[in-house]
Amino acid sequence: MSKTDEIREKLQAAFVPTELEVVDDSESHRGHGGFQEGGESHYNVRIRSDAFQGLNRLARHRAVHGALGPELIGRIHALALDLDV
Repeated sequence: MSKTDEIREKLQAAFVPTELEVVDDSESHRGHGGFQEGGESHYNVRIRSDAFQGLNRLARHRAVHGALGPELIGRIHALALDLDV
């Protein structure tokens, strides 16, 4: 299973989002630190979920990192998050 699919599955299960977009943006970072040939090193994630209701920005980010888990987070160089209700 690709990292993109792992991210999508874990976030879908944890947040039951109304909107979920996981974009592998690795190619635009070619030549930069952390770039891996074949991609799956840099991601942009957009989530809209009622699960974020009442959580500040930091709490939302922590929730996403917790849902992905340290093993998956450790295999990703960069993760840009756009999180809202």
